[in-house]
Amino acid sequence: MNHKLTAPTPPLGWNSWDCYGAAVTEDEIRGNAEYMAKHLKAFGWSYITVDIQWYEPYANSSQYRPFVPLIMDEYSRLMPAENRFPSAAGGQGFKPLADYVHSLGLKFGIHIMRGIPRQAAHAGTAILGSTATARDISHTNSICPWNTDMYGVDASKEGAEAYYDSLFELYAEWGVDLVKVDDIAASRLYDTHQPEIALISQAIERCGRPMVLSLSPGPAPVEYAAFFAEHANMWRVTDDFWDQWPLLLDMFDRCQAWQGVPEPGCWPDCDMLPLGHIGIRSVDGGGADRWTRFTRDEQLTMMSLWSIFRSPLIFGGELRDCDDWTLSLLTNREVLRMHRESRGAKEALRQGDLIVWTAEHADGSRYVAAFNTGESPLQLDLPMNQLESGLPDAITGTELWSSTPAELASGALQASIPPHGVRLYRFF
Repeated sequence: MNHKLTAPTPPLGWNSWDCYGAAVTEDEIRGNAEYMAKHLKAFGWSYITVDIQWYEPYANSSQYRPFVPLIMDEYSRLMPAENRFPSAAGGQGFKPLADYVHSLGLKFGIHIMRGIPRQAAHAGTAILGSTATARDISHTNSICPWNTDMYGVDASKEGAEAYYDSLFELYAEWGVDLVKVDDIAASRLYDTHQPEIALISQAIERCGRPMVLSLSPGPAPVEYAAFFAEHANMWRVTDDFWDQWPLLLDMFDRCQAWQGVPEPGCWPDCDMLPLGHIGIRSVDGGGADRWTRFTRDEQLTMMSLWSIFRSPLIFGGELRDCDDWTLSLLTNREVLRMHRESRGAKEALRQGDLIVWTAEHADGSRYVAAFNTGESPLQLDLPMNQLESGLPDAITGTELWSSTPAELASGALQASIPPHGVRLYRFF
């Protein structure tokens, strides 16, 4: 099984973190899946992912309760909390919920933390397929600085491989299509956890079910790009991203650092889209229950940068509360076509407040995203041959968000771009 075939284009989906933190319930997962199936599936959206701590019965926000008992089977594997996920009763795990998501024509994802539960290590519980115990393989000095659930796994120990193999055998039985592994791509305490990434990648290959492997959090070190591309499908290039302009402005530098890396099966990840109704039970990101603090121009800027760079698009808001504006951001067929089919994205120009990204399409058309990162309107008068030599004089173009013709005069692109805004074009 070639893992790069698992995500030939950047994944599109929904994740529960931005609105529900660690406290999402089965009803909320089902409701968002139903909305996606009805309103977004036809546009290519497919993944529904249960984020962190689905095994913590009394999680109530994005703030973790330290050292609390977690739901676990006899082989040191975390299981869904039945009070939050009733269909998991009787040891069925996430299979009934995954089956329901699949019945809608969608794909099912889960979040896990790197390592093995601390409570398993302390109790010395068994590992399926090995005589080693959880205590034997745990790396008790390898801990997550922001969550107390796990110890790292010492990849050199007998039983480490069997543990990760047993995890992904279980996830394959459940019908999992995407696994987001956290505290692994980068760490405040340690470097990238390459030995555990390799074990996880190998376990996915062995389990017999294709699964997208997503690594968090960032910023993942760009010098390890070849390693990430060999072992994963997507990896975070930023720490948690929220609805604050300085974080969005910073993403231009991060995308520039990773330009040229995206390719089929391997997608540097700009993190979730904090759009629509977020913060319902997640107090992360400096805000409580709210609609995104991004202005509409900032929302267009984020969607345009993520799409031309070809980051995975993972929506973070409560889908059932989407208004027409938010839905329009997710269902623009021309922007989604660029995201799915373009290639060669690069920063072509950075001049004062103006940043221009370009990409191309196999049919010969060209994409141009002109961003205004400043605080005042920007009057664009940009000679097209400054972006790319050899462009024909008689090109025509369309601004993709407004579906209006591009204004071209004497070979120069002209536009007024609002503060923190963008004009996104396709030229023929």
